[in-house]
Amino acid sequence: MFVRVSDRRKPNTLGDLGFNSASNPTVNLLEYTYRKGTEIFGEKEPAEHVYQVKRGAVRSYKLLSDGRRQIGAFHLMGDIFGLENGERHRFTAEAVVETTVRMIKRESLRAVAETDAVVARNLLSMTTHNLEHAENHMLLLGRKTALERVAAFIAEMDERTGASTMSLPMNRRDIADYLGLTIETVSRAVSRLQNERVLAFVGTTQREIIVLNRKKLRSFDIPT
Repeated sequence: MFVRVSDRRKPNTLGDLGFNSASNPTVNLLEYTYRKGTEIFGEKEPAEHVYQVKRGAVRSYKLLSDGRRQIGAFHLMGDIFGLENGERHRFTAEAVVETTVRMIKRESLRAVAETDAVVARNLLSMTTHNLEHAENHMLLLGRKTALERVAAFIAEMDERTGASTMSLPMNRRDIADYLGLTIETVSRAVSRLQNERVLAFVGTTQREIIVLNRKKLRSFDIPT
């Protein structure tokens, strides 16, 4: 059972959810705040809503048969998630930190898309983007070295946050489970990037990161 810190219902438009539309119809959005580590929805549960992160961060993951956790994606502020092709969720979604999400009923969104071509194109674009991310993640896990995986992750977060100083909500365990590595391997790779002056940390938590050399980070050609 998940715990909600607060909930709020109010009429809104699809534009407030980040969807472009021709008619910008009024829809009912649910808004919930979840404590850190709280489940938002579980794997194989009915996919009745589509979600957007208003504040905080969400991780989506599967538990493997041997008990390990594989994180498939991190959803940051403004990201839409829970958009499924089938009738049930394929992953579990959980709040990384205290997180506020907006929710819209899937059937409401589908009904608007049937009469609004712009919304339909938006949904197709989001589905294609999710597929592209999944393919890139498979390549990351299957073909890249540990150092390349960590560099690719930091480059992805740098691009998505667009901030001069990145404040990562996830911890080393989260990063390791996303990249298919151990915490120790992630730490060694991060130390290597720091020693090569690709990145630097602000403070002692090592979650505030400044990228010093984006070109080197993205092309990643540090000698092994």
